Amino acid sequence: MNDNDNSAKLDALLGFVESDPDNQFLLADAAQAALDCREDEMAAQLVARLVDLAPDAFSTIYCGAMLAMRSRDFAYAADGFARLMQSDDSPALRFNRSWSLAMIGDKDSAAQLLDDATVAALPAAAMLRLQLMHEAGDFNGAVDFAKAMLPTHGENAGFAAAVSVLALDVEDLELARECAVRGGRHPDALATCAMLALWESNPEGAMADFDAAIAIRQHHPRAWIGRGLARLARHDSEGAAADLDHGAAQFGDHIGSWLAAGWAHFTAGHNDESRERFERALRIDDNFAESHGSLAVLDAIAGDSKAARRRVAIAMRLDRQCFSATLATTLLMHDDPESARMIVEQALTAPINKSGQTIAGYMAAMRPPTLH
Repeated sequence: MNDNDNSAKLDALLGFVESDPDNQFLLADAAQAALDCREDEMAAQLVARLVDLAPDAFSTIYCGAMLAMRSRDFAYAADGFARLMQSDDSPALRFNRSWSLAMIGDKDSAAQLLDDATVAALPAAAMLRLQLMHEAGDFNGAVDFAKAMLPTHGENAGFAAAVSVLALDVEDLELARECAVRGGRHPDALATCAMLALWESNPEGAMADFDAAIAIRQHHPRAWIGRGLARLARHDSEGAAADLDHGAAQFGDHIGSWLAAGWAHFTAGHNDESRERFERALRIDDNFAESHGSLAVLDAIAGDSKAARRRVAIAMRLDRQCFSATLATTLLMHDDPESARMIVEQALTAPINKSGQTIAGYMAAMRPPTLH
């Protein structure tokens, strides 16, 4: 049913409700139609009338829970769907409760609801299970699940897009490209296409797809981070810093995003802002070598060799291959901050593997992203 049909249906139901204002079945149908039309204020008014008439009716609880999901009151929604599941354990209700639980951070309970019957019945449920496995770091399990579900849900844009993101993270570029194409204009699919273009040294093409992804979904940290990396590849340090800051703020606790933002600020000459981002990454988890090494670079440039050496020692103890600690060690043997800035910019955008990933991209990918 298209938007015009939904709107006509809502108008007709509202006319019936006006003639029979205490008919809870008409009110429930009208509330659902309002939700379908994204007329949330009207839906809220109709749900309020339902609550007065029949607070414990299935339709009242269901419409209230759906409205709560729309307004991002996921705790209320989860409780509502739990009540409904006492009498109806359908895949749709299991998925809606699972999604609501995931959005309030109860990922384990969310995953437990997504049984085989539910993910087989609903592509959205399969997508959510895949995202939860991906986020939990179960990459092998997620890849196996994705491949098992592709024959069933592979033509669904949302599921295909989620698989493309996973495939990109495990560097299965053939699968990433295939599923990104299936995902069409889904913002996650566009972001995957953009990242592939970036790894193929096509920052202009990457920018176009990142822009398209952001236009569809403003809250898309991967796209903001990717666009920042594309700008870094184009030597637009100021623009890169702004985009990476935006993406890092949307992720919140994603270490790699803050590190990438810090390096963009460094190449732009914003040493204070760079230090703030590196310290933010360190506060999230002080066991990441690149956070210590990045701060060591700034200490070395500031002339605090004692602090720089101490941070280098910590970083190397955590990871003998730490890029930033190696750079800091080099800087301690020289005294040329501007040359260091140029070396960093070149190093950050140089490919480090056969996929075309750069140092900046590697840092930005540190730790799997959280579900938003």
